[in-house]
Amino acid sequence: MTDLSLPNLPGGLPDKRQVAASFSRAAASYDSVAELQRAVGGELLSRLPAGSAPSRWLDLGCGTGYFSRVLGERFSTSEGLALDIAEGMLNHARPQGGATHFVAGDAERLPLQAQSCDLIFSSLAVQWCADFASVLSEAQRVLKPGGVLAFASLCVGTLYELRDSWCQVDGLVHVNRFREFGAYEQLCADSGLKVISLENAPHVLHYPDVRSLTHELKALGAHNLNPGRPGGLTGRARIRGLVDAYEHYRKEHGLPATYQVVYAVLEKPR
Repeated sequence: MTDLSLPNLPGGLPDKRQVAASFSRAAASYDSVAELQRAVGGELLSRLPAGSAPSRWLDLGCGTGYFSRVLGERFSTSEGLALDIAEGMLNHARPQGGATHFVAGDAERLPLQAQSCDLIFSSLAVQWCADFASVLSEAQRVLKPGGVLAFASLCVGTLYELRDSWCQVDGLVHVNRFREFGAYEQLCADSGLKVISLENAPHVLHYPDVRSLTHELKALGAHNLNPGRPGGLTGRARIRGLVDAYEHYRKEHGLPATYQVVYAVLEKPR
């Protein structure tokens, strides 16, 4: 039987402590390169059920708090919680406000009471959770009846241009692994939450060169965190090979980087 909580690839997902440390280090640079994150989060907001008016909302994996502030403005009379596993992100977000409380915590074991939230909003965070079934179980526990979980994540096919280009250079793991979309479909169907919508949509960014892409991934804290990644510095010959291989993907607007984005809206039955 396939374990749907993990990608169908050897090595699984990165250790969450490494994820937390990487994003903590990236807190100061994150917002300067977060074009994708803001576009995806904005799209997820547009998918919230019409007339949403939560008395208490949770920004799960809040990062620098950009969408905590957006949610705080939209639901100005509500109590807002911003939660992240990366202390560095919380330290960056807290002074900027938006949420009522900023909480260090793990999406797989939420430090919140049962039936305490009307809305859980999570944009581009849960792809780092190895046990996504636990994320869904915790969301069901924490949501009030009729409450909504809206999440955006990434699935297989993300950064395929970079992955395939590296495959022509060596057999090492250079690009983060993500679940298959089918795993999201199955896990959501089995969660006990009602699936209002669930779809996969590509989002393509363009870069003048490979260095611009890899620099952005590092500034986001989303560079290669996988088990099996190469240690030490990458030699010039391999970098040259990567650049030459990626050039075959070049389009009019530059080198494409495709993100396969999962958008989901689920409701806890009343």
